[in-house]
Amino acid sequence: MRLSGQVAVVTGAASGMGKAISELFAAEGAKVAVSDLRVEAAQAVVNGITAKGGTAFAIAADVAKEDDVQSLIDTTVEKYGTVDILVNNAGIMDNFVPAGDLTDELWDRVFSINTTGPMRTIRKVIPIYLEKQSGVIVNIASAGGLMGSRAGAAYTAAKHAVVGLTKNVGFQYAPKGIRCNAIAPGGVNTSIGTSLTSPNPFGMERAMAGINLNPRTGEPEEIAKVALFLASDESSFVNGTVIIADAGWTAY
Repeated sequence: MRLSGQVAVVTGAASGMGKAISELFAAEGAKVAVSDLRVEAAQAVVNGITAKGGTAFAIAADVAKEDDVQSLIDTTVEKYGTVDILVNNAGIMDNFVPAGDLTDELWDRVFSINTTGPMRTIRKVIPIYLEKQSGVIVNIASAGGLMGSRAGAAYTAAKHAVVGLTKNVGFQYAPKGIRCNAIAPGGVNTSIGTSLTSPNPFGMERAMAGINLNPRTGEPEEIAKVALFLASDESSFVNGTVIIADAGWTAY
C-alpha cells in the first residue's frame, strides 16, 4: 500500500490513463478524486474502485474553467481533508494542424486544456502543499512535448510548455517539500484519439513520418505504474524532470 492515507486528484480520469491511474492509486491505498468532464463515466470508474474496497468519488470538472478547478480542489479537501497528490492528465489532441493552418480558436482551446489547466490546478494546490511542506504533482506531458512533430503545432507547443512548467515548479518549490515531475508517454491505447475529428492531411502525414519506428503501442496501465512511482516515496529524490515511457520510440 504505497499510497496509504494519501489523497489524490486525477483529471481526465474517466477513461484511458486517468482511469488506470485512479484505479492503481486506489488499490495502493489512496483516496481518489476521479475528475472528468463526463461525470457519469467518472462515476463508473468510482464504482469499480469501491467494489474492490477502494475509496473514491466522482466530480465533474472542466480544467479549462477556473471555477471548475476551484471546485475540484475545494470539494476534495472538504471530503478528504487535504490533497497530497495531483495528477494532471486531462488533455486533447489538435487534429495534426500545422502552423500555416492554425486558427486562434484551436490554439487557445488546446492550450486552455493541455497547459493552462495544469497551471491552474497546480496554482490551487500549492498553498495546501506549502502549509504542510509536502506534496506531489505528476503532469502527463507527451513525447510530443520533447520532439518536434508527434502532433500538430498547438499540441506540440502546449506539451513543451507542460515540460517547462514541470521543471520550473519542481525546482522552485523543492526546498518546500514539493515535488513536480512529468511523464512523457509515446503512443498509448487510450480514447484521446476521439478528439481527432478531421485530421489535417499534410500535418498528419508529417507527424506520422516516424511512426514506423515506434516499437509498440503502450497500455494505460503501464503509464499508471510510472505515475505510481512518481507519486510515492520511492521517487523521493526525483524532481523537476520528465520520465519517458514510450518503449524506446524517442531513443532512435
